[in-house]
Amino acid sequence: MTSTQPLTTDDRRLNVSPEDYSLLTDLYQLTMAACYIGEGLEQQQASFELFVRQLPDRFGYLIAMGLEQAIEYIENLRFSDEQIESLKGTGIFSQVSDRFWETLAEMRFSGNVWAVPEGTAVLANEPLLRVEAPLWQAQLLETYILNVLNTQSLIATRAARIRDVAGERALLLEFGTRRAFGPGASLFAARASLAAGFNSTSNVLAAFKLGRKPTGTMAHSLVQALKAMEGSESHAFTAFHHHFPGAPLLIDTYDTVAAARQIAHRLETGEMDLHGVRIDSGDIAALSKEVRSILPDIPIFASGDLDEWEIARLLADGAIIDGYGVGTKLVSGEALNGVYKLVEVDGIPVMKKSSGKQTYPGRKQVFRRLKNGQWVGDRLTLSDETAEEGEKPLLQLVVKDGEILKPSDSLESISKRTTANVAMLPREARDIHNPKTPQVRVSAALDDLTDKVSQNL
Repeated sequence: MTSTQPLTTDDRRLNVSPEDYSLLTDLYQLTMAACYIGEGLEQQQASFELFVRQLPDRFGYLIAMGLEQAIEYIENLRFSDEQIESLKGTGIFSQVSDRFWETLAEMRFSGNVWAVPEGTAVLANEPLLRVEAPLWQAQLLETYILNVLNTQSLIATRAARIRDVAGERALLLEFGTRRAFGPGASLFAARASLAAGFNSTSNVLAAFKLGRKPTGTMAHSLVQALKAMEGSESHAFTAFHHHFPGAPLLIDTYDTVAAARQIAHRLETGEMDLHGVRIDSGDIAALSKEVRSILPDIPIFASGDLDEWEIARLLADGAIIDGYGVGTKLVSGEALNGVYKLVEVDGIPVMKKSSGKQTYPGRKQVFRRLKNGQWVGDRLTLSDETAEEGEKPLLQLVVKDGEILKPSDSLESISKRTTANVAMLPREARDIHNPKTPQVRVSAALDDLTDKVSQNL
């Protein structure tokens, strides 16, 4: 294997800055770009669409998220002289034309981007985003855009489902940083969760970047350490409140009920002011009821490998819980298999016909019909078709000729959109056990085009 130039210590740090975006891609995006340029096809206009063929298991809908980061990537995509030299140093591109390197050096995205607004509920085979640009540019965007939209859309959907199950009054805290697939992914997870209805995140950096106040309690280690060195769980609570008056206390390190009774006594005597207790283990439903009988006016928070199914089970068991800290199962687990597929090039509609992976050809639009705020139906059409009565298009032009058309939506507005989109869905689509995904109607024109292109393959 041919090695590149030696890296400096700073270069080896696996942190990503906008200056790195051009190389944060799969190699084949660059080799295909080189081939297009070598064949003189780089300026042919192409359209790629990002969509999900099949929703994750037991999901009845998907919440689109990650557009802001995708646009920020497109806006900052550049190739520096040093990056071009590093690519040359691999030896992989030894046969490409000089025009390839000149094209990289001149890189500025010049195309259009159509997308559904973040927080919009979408269904399988409905495009979340479409890129219309010179072929090599549109191809190059695939890896990064899939990364940010797949990650954030999956987490946003889970967060929206958790909010739907927990109810609008529950306090939802994102605790997933330690289980996220990397530091950068933890920031995406925090953003997607907040944008889909969570109240706060424990990730300090994410909170600051997103204009929020971080939220957290304490870990068992603090209780264990102070008990071991200074004699009691009670002293650990006292010490913590000395520095953080009233902060929620973690009460299940040893005996949850005994800790609650100890706290109740101190509240009665006026020794303590308390804003909440957290239970992280054991039979949380039963413990929450007992703790509530002991501490009737203190909010109870639950954590510990929670997801929408576990929260639903707790509620069915009569748990009395005011808020949930959700981490591992929110930010990890089954991946979202969003894909980015060529649908048109040089005005010619194209499609993939592989078994189980067939795609619809041509640029598309999704029209949605609502009645009294409730979902009636979606229609997948070609992009030049017009709306039927009562329909509105979901895909909107957000980048035109390389220029961003409007500022990004705030987290608050995206969160409100998410809530409204979930509420408008049929109840069976929101079921977390056996959801029935609403059917999408395909227009006659798109059906006809699909048959025509398929017959020519």
